[in-house]
Amino acid sequence: MARNLTTTADLTNAEIEAIFEEASGYLESETNQKLRGKLVINIFFENSTRTRSSFEVASRRLGAEVVSLDVASSSESKGETIHDTAANLDAMGASAIVVRHKNAGAPKLLSKFVKASVINGGDGAHAHPTQALLDLFTLRQAIGDVRGRKILIVGDIRNSRVANSAIKLLTRFGMKVVLAAPPHFLPKRANVKTTWNIRDELDGASAIMSLRTQTERHEKPIYASLSDYAANFKITKDLLGDRDIFVMHPGPVHRNIDLDDGVLSDPRSLVLRQVHNGVAVRMAILSKFVLEY
Repeated sequence: MARNLTTTADLTNAEIEAIFEEASGYLESETNQKLRGKLVINIFFENSTRTRSSFEVASRRLGAEVVSLDVASSSESKGETIHDTAANLDAMGASAIVVRHKNAGAPKLLSKFVKASVINGGDGAHAHPTQALLDLFTLRQAIGDVRGRKILIVGDIRNSRVANSAIKLLTRFGMKVVLAAPPHFLPKRANVKTTWNIRDELDGASAIMSLRTQTERHEKPIYASLSDYAANFKITKDLLGDRDIFVMHPGPVHRNIDLDDGVLSDPRSLVLRQVHNGVAVRMAILSKFVLEY
């Protein structure tokens, strides 16, 4: 039976360490033919540039064939259900199906109707396991042992699948997570420290993970303009000062809303390194789940 990656809880710590070790090898050698003859199908029911492209590049570097479904012209727009669509694609002999969907739990549901391994590319505000894994990989690469180190997650946390997965994975590996956001962007039950003032938690922090405001998930406008939000929660070079703090963002970045231009070009920014590492981590993930299938 195929294994699925719907949340980071689907992997043991030992399996994560093995994925990271393999990903490190892919940073040294970008091509590998381990998946030659295998088929990876990407089904993205929500717009995506980074995640979809990252999986496509990762699959091709492993020698796999890749099919990416154009959902705008797919049968779903004609009334076909997600599992009917997936079952038809599964019948083509896919070894793995990477899915992104606006509804939380869609990848889990999908896995009940297919024989291939299902990898969650992001579902609603629920989970984004491969992003959390590449972020942990990048943090360890930048700061070494993360146990006991503090990270601030800043922004629209309540609506962020990235934050949801990151909180669970980073605390699992011993990081001290602090959530910084206006009250209406904080989750109701975070089980970690929260603050409304970033400056209160900067000292002693090793990293900041800034998030995009998920305006498409807001039932009604919360701010008159995003600049009102940015006045208190934009990460700037002045805010960082001379502190040794790395800055992350899963993308896409709202420039001068989430991060200012100066931070993006600062040596402490890990944003492009996250993208680079994401391909290697996803290569290792695909290798594991496809070959186990």
